[in-house]
Amino acid sequence: MTQTLSTKVLIIGAGTGGYVAGIRCGQLGLDTALVDGGDGLGGTCLNVGCIPSKAIIHAASKFETVAKAAAGGTLGITASTPAIDLAQTTAWKDGIVRKLNAGVAALLKKAKVKVVKGWATFSDAKTCTVKTADGDLIITAEHVILATGSEPVELPFLPFGGDVISSTEALSLDKVPGKLVVVGGGYIGLELGIAFRKLGAEVAIVEMADRLLPLYDKALTDPVAKWLEKHGVELHLGARAGSFEKGQLNVTTKDGKAIKLKADKVLVTVGRKPRTRGWGLENMGVAMAGPFVKIDDRCATSMKNVWAVGDLTGEPMLAHKGSAQGEVVAEIIAGRERAQAASGRAASASAQEPRFDPVTIAAVCFTEPEIISAGLGPEDVEGRDDVITAVFPLAAIGRALAIEAGEDGGFVRVLASKTDHRLLGVQAVGQHVSEMSNSFAQMLEMGAVLEDVAGVIHVHPTLGEAFHEASLRALGHAIHI
Repeated sequence: MTQTLSTKVLIIGAGTGGYVAGIRCGQLGLDTALVDGGDGLGGTCLNVGCIPSKAIIHAASKFETVAKAAAGGTLGITASTPAIDLAQTTAWKDGIVRKLNAGVAALLKKAKVKVVKGWATFSDAKTCTVKTADGDLIITAEHVILATGSEPVELPFLPFGGDVISSTEALSLDKVPGKLVVVGGGYIGLELGIAFRKLGAEVAIVEMADRLLPLYDKALTDPVAKWLEKHGVELHLGARAGSFEKGQLNVTTKDGKAIKLKADKVLVTVGRKPRTRGWGLENMGVAMAGPFVKIDDRCATSMKNVWAVGDLTGEPMLAHKGSAQGEVVAEIIAGRERAQAASGRAASASAQEPRFDPVTIAAVCFTEPEIISAGLGPEDVEGRDDVITAVFPLAAIGRALAIEAGEDGGFVRVLASKTDHRLLGVQAVGQHVSEMSNSFAQMLEMGAVLEDVAGVIHVHPTLGEAFHEASLRALGHAIHI
């Protein structure tokens, strides 16, 4: 028997954008239903993306440390030759995911959000039918928040299945592949490729561009390229992957030669695309911006009271962007106002309807070493003579040397306006630098100038001192270089 449900707010998708929107709606007293039809509460990030990948990366780094100790010792530490039972590692990772799933479920319950498990299909902008285990449920709502997320891009000549896998399957392998070929040299492919190399796999990377991580500038990616070279990762840049047959991937190299790469697994990581098919988006009457749902700075679509957040709305496809958008939408629906004085854009705070208008959304690449980028980079200001750029090497930071993070070419770089010294961008590359990303974003969002960073007494010994020193260097008086 078909049941019906009417609610103030209906959220489609339980990822970081959707569930955060749900919790905030509940906190604001809005009757809210959340439909989870994908990877589970927490979405891609929690279940098959950010969290599990970082768990595997962490395990791989620990394995590498023991392997170094077994291969002649490191820091005076010796060990027996290590072994990896990837099935146990994966089970440990799955335990973390289950714990976080339960945490999200508890938070939604606390916020009195009704969670519906099943696949939703819209018949019009405010009505959908959800296929649940108990039968069909028709939901109508005053407001709809679309948070359907994204999915891996599949190549037509390398369809997923068998030994051709996406990042989802790579994070659930029960043994380390002897030979792994990664198609795509972006952050997902490199993060996982490096992790499996640390675990002992022979790794090859096939990338169409002439260098790895093409969205980052060369200075940031060079330390990663050096790590790959040092650890025997086979690179095929400017190359095109072809079909996979009988354990061999066909590749056309930069100079046009046809070669075959042996592979136990082929990991395809050529990007992600918004999840727009299979749930009736075409029946909702919303405008599109290319493959993405078009929104304004309120995250509103072209259809009244239909909102969209997260990967569905375009780049950057980052979990923290979706979460921030979800909060904004919840507060708009509830009629809340926010004090708007961020980024130095207003002289004083004034209460107004929330807007999603960040100065920056910092991005982290969890490679070896890690990369951060926030705000403008060198390529964005190329040719301008009104910008100060200063770089400070991690090799001059005591904490970096003490944790073996100072010998891989890592650095912190700041870009600022010559006229008023306002920060325009901050980047870093190095081991463990990801933990500085929030500081970078905070300073940019607050409209800080170089003197603000220089005036903060940074704790010693920490990697964050490099941000302080880079700012001092931009002002012409770095202390430790």
